[in-house]
Amino acid sequence: MKSIKYFAIAATLSMASFATFAAQAVSQPVSGEQKIGVVTANGATTLDSLENNLANQAKEAGASSYRITSVTGNNLMSASAVLYK
Repeated sequence: MKSIKYFAIAATLSMASFATFAAQAVSQPVSGEQKIGVVTANGATTLDSLENNLANQAKEAGASSYRITSVTGNNLMSASAVLYK
């Protein structure tokens, strides 16, 4: 019984901590969100690393969400994203 209680507490705390810190990628800004800026990322070799770079910049800027607006390049890619709060 105690192990079930501890597991439930640990699961709840771990989910809550991830949800509070990450900016979410969106296809359209949520109604009421304000544009707070634009970020760019350069020199990535994969789309995943490019998106991770943009997500980290959005988190550092305090954005609640971001929308990737452009991606260019072949071997080394660049991207830009609009930040919302």
